[in-house]
Amino acid sequence: MRPTKADLEAARDKLIPDILPPEGATLRVLFCGINPGLYSGATGHHFARPGNRFWPALHRSGFTERQLRPAEQHLLPSYGLGITNLAPRTTARADELTETELREGGERLVALVERYRPAYLGVAGVTAYRTAFGDKKAQIGPQDDRIGPARVWVLPNPSGLNASWPLDRMAAEFARLREAAEAAGDESS
Repeated sequence: MRPTKADLEAARDKLIPDILPPEGATLRVLFCGINPGLYSGATGHHFARPGNRFWPALHRSGFTERQLRPAEQHLLPSYGLGITNLAPRTTARADELTETELREGGERLVALVERYRPAYLGVAGVTAYRTAFGDKKAQIGPQDDRIGPARVWVLPNPSGLNASWPLDRMAAEFARLREAAEAAGDESS
């Protein structure tokens, strides 16, 4: 059932729990969004808004054997995947977040990565990544710096508003991350 306009407005500033495996379990990639939108806040599911391309890109890139629905986010740990956000509170638009919130989110993310130890951190949104980590020159793709033990890969923002990244191009970038994470897993075994 789709949220109503009242449901969406009531979802403002809600928090959505991270999707993480049990501590000590394998976490190949921890995906990090900017923050949940109102649709996600109303449903309780990450990347839930129709038109968001996270779930199609995840499948088309080979991370999952079928396209999961946002309501199936609990299945991600079985694939060695997780989801978090830089800023935990829901907003109608990412530009409602302050630079302070994004920087504090970066600090929280460092602690989360230290605790769960993913092989890769996939941050969806280059502008938010630049703000959170003070890296004004970051581009889409692998980064030279690590966050804790994790290699960092900046992904395009999967919002349907990001017209410069069509789904096929986005899925190809997700596939590059998947291949790197698989290679990192092969190196550690």
